[in-house]
Amino acid sequence: MIYEVRHVTTYGYSRMVPFARCILRLLPRDEPGQSVQASELAITPRPAERSDGLCFFGNHMTTVSITRPHRELRVEMRARITVERPAPPHPGLTRSWEEVAALALASASLAPDSPAHQFYPSRLVPPVPAVVAYARESFGAGRPVLEAACELMARIRRDFTYDPDATEVSTPLAEAFAARHGVCQDFAHIMIAGLRGLGLPAAYVSGYIRTIPPPGQKRLEGADASHAWATIWCGPETGWIGLDPTNDLIVADDHIVTAIGRDYADVSPLDGVLVGPGSQKIGIAVDVIPVG
Repeated sequence: MIYEVRHVTTYGYSRMVPFARCILRLLPRDEPGQSVQASELAITPRPAERSDGLCFFGNHMTTVSITRPHRELRVEMRARITVERPAPPHPGLTRSWEEVAALALASASLAPDSPAHQFYPSRLVPPVPAVVAYARESFGAGRPVLEAACELMARIRRDFTYDPDATEVSTPLAEAFAARHGVCQDFAHIMIAGLRGLGLPAAYVSGYIRTIPPPGQKRLEGADASHAWATIWCGPETGWIGLDPTNDLIVADDHIVTAIGRDYADVSPLDGVLVGPGSQKIGIAVDVIPVG
């Protein structure tokens, strides 16, 4: 699939802001199965300083300083991306989850994609015994790791309700788990917490998913949204496999990866500081358009 992606974020301020410094993680990744043909960021007001680079995990990071007084900050990302991922292995033919956990623990690699970085608690994915107990129900003795993880993914899709009003970015994982309500960020964190609690490496992925309108209806501009899911390490032969608990899907050509990290804090699309009083309103519009 070839996609054209447009992501517009607008911050409106109740009073003039004289200075802002932001870190943007909006440009999609080049990685196996995904090739970025073109990408760009347009920022208004124009930054006085801008630097582009990669973080430890290989995500694009753009740091900007805006010194012009402004009442609105607008960030627009455009990209053209080809996605052609290989078919995933049959879940029942992967290594047992106990073997994968032992291999991950014994890993000597500290490369960015090493499992060693992804089985410890992180800022937004702390140890939660209730979540680990919930995940353990799918991981019987000797069960293939991807088969068990897919069952856990399906259970999260079945047992939890997608509810944009139930949580915020700052809602603790344990609270979202207890409520059984939340959004894709919550479901990804819950799945990661359960897997890590069993000793299995799992990472957080941000990006987009193609949305398909009902038959006979036009696709709505801005109706798409940024998305999040988990990826689990299934051993050295299989590597990392993306799992989308919000939709109960193994990640394939409908998913576009922007950034990978330990949790949302590593991959948040825009964060930083500003100088100024008053409140702010945020507007986000995303279009994911298949073009070939």
